[in-house]
Order: sequence, then structure tokens, then C-alpha cells
Amino acid sequence: MKYSILDLATVIEGQTPTQAIANTVALGRLADRSGYNRYWLAEHHNMAGIASAATSVLIGHVAGQTDRIRVGAGGVMLPNHAPLAIAEQFGTLDALYPGRIDLGLGRAPGGDHAVMRAMRAGQRGDSFPQDVVELLGYLGDADPTAPVQAHPGQGSHVPVWMLGSSLFGAQLAAHLGLPYAFASHFAPDALEDAIATYRASFRPSQYLDRPYFMMAVNVFAADTDAQAAYLRTSQQQAFARLRSGNPGKLPPPVHDIDATIGAGLRQGVDHALRISAVGSQMTVRRQLSDMIDRYAPDEVLLTGQMFDQDERQTSFTLAAEVLSDLPLAA
Repeated sequence: MKYSILDLATVIEGQTPTQAIANTVALGRLADRSGYNRYWLAEHHNMAGIASAATSVLIGHVAGQTDRIRVGAGGVMLPNHAPLAIAEQFGTLDALYPGRIDLGLGRAPGGDHAVMRAMRAGQRGDSFPQDVVELLGYLGDADPTAPVQAHPGQGSHVPVWMLGSSLFGAQLAAHLGLPYAFASHFAPDALEDAIATYRASFRPSQYLDRPYFMMAVNVFAADTDAQAAYLRTSQQQAFARLRSGNPGKLPPPVHDIDATIGAGLRQGVDHALRISAVGSQMTVRRQLSDMIDRYAPDEVLLTGQMFDQDERQTSFTLAAEVLSDLPLAA
């Protein structure tokens, strides 16, 4: 079973972005040693708790501090950028770290309407499919008749992934013959329909001859089930604050999550975050095995926001030990 990490370069309460990025590098090095396949970073804006806004810059930093692991975007929010600029950025990254760079593309702006205005996003209308095709052209073989080429970028063939949390991304990934990653770690409602749509509609392409599907899973692994549930409360609080319009830095865990955010809100949070494996290594093994059997992903993308960085590294170490021993679903 191939397994990877999605990181937001989380800034915890009392920390600075400098410390958060140092934690990201430390986790990237651990992932490099622990058999993880990819280390992805995500573009978000106007959030004090996330230090990965300049995603391509941070990708280059992590790639420079690791040796083997693929490093990439999970993802770049393409409506915020000109396709040529992204092709040049990731072409440059590929020139620096050949064969180790991934480019995942999302359709969302990575923030609210104020962020969209500040990023000048949406001024061309909804041109996402056309922008993806344009970007693929800049990364593909050079066309001598093209008026514009990406240098670096042209001919790099940086692998492009489609990201999504709805059927739109599944349909576009299938139409273009691209690998597809679903954001089941926070928006799982369309997971089964998206998988079915992607696999049924997939058209073989120069990029892939068969569908390749990766699902995102929250993982909180610890010595005991109780300790893992306790560590998870930081993410539950952060998600509740985000849903309430009050995002911030990642708070410390609490022993009574219902008393902190309210039982009603917790139920909604837990529904959104239900694609999770939480517990001891034995519990996490059972939960991950059940998910792999049910959804049959080609790869799993693990994420998990924790306040204590030692506990975070332990969690991903335990998860790697589990997944290195799990087969693909039949």
C-alpha cells in the first residue's frame, strides 16, 4: 500500500510561522525515512494557522531538506494563478529536484470572497478546465508553433493531479486521464460517487493508462485509544472555529471536547471528519484496513493536525508501520 502525507504547515498557538515551517521540515525528513511516497503541501490564504500560502516556495524548501520522497502541492488553487506562472514555478522545482515534484490542482480559491478579490481570482470567469489544459501544454513536449512556452517547464512532464471534493473534479480527472485525489479528510459526502464516476468515466491518456485514485484520511495514532482521541481534539476545535467563521492557530487539546465546542457542533464536525483513523496502533490498523477494503484506493494520503509535534511525529511513524504491512484492496 502506498502512503503519503498532506501537511498544512500548521501554526500552533504560541508559535510563529518560522517554527511551523521548521516542524514541517522535521516531519518531511521523518516521512523520507519512513517509506512515505509523497509529501504534499496545500495552498490556503488569510489563515493565521496555516504557513503554506506560498506553496511552491515551501515545496522547494522541503525538497531541499529531503533526499528521496516526492514533494508537491496538494494543491495549488489554479484560479488564483496564471497557468504559465505555475508551469514556470513547478518547472523550476523539477529542474532543481528532478523526478521528485508533483503538482496537484484545485478549483477552490483557498479562502473566502475577500481572498478571491485580493488574489484577483475569478476575473476571467470559471475557466478552470481550460486553464488545466493550458498548464498541461506548458509542461508537455515543446510545440515549436506555440507563441508562448514555459522555461523552465516545457518538456518537464511534471505529474499533474486533479484534486476535488465533488463530482466535478472526478469528471475532469477522468476526461483528461489524470490521477485523482479526493479530499475525504474534511468533505467525504461525495466520496463513493466520486470514486465510481472517476473509475467509470476514465479515458486512458498520455499520462495514465488506467485510473489512479488517492483518498485523504485523518490519522491520530498514539499508545492508547484514549490518548489518540485526546490529541484529535485540537483538530476538532480548529475545524469548529473554521465553520464558525473564526479560524486561528491550532489550539491545545482538551479533555472534554463537548464542553469546549458544544455537543451539537461536535456532531457536525465529526461527520465532516469521519474519514479518520483514531486510536492505538492496533485500532488504527483495523480502521485503515477497513477503509482500504471499502474504497480500494491506489494510495492513501494521511493528514492530522496535532498540537504536540513529538506526538505528531509518533502518530505518522505508527501509521507508516501499519501501512507498510497492508496490501492493496482486492
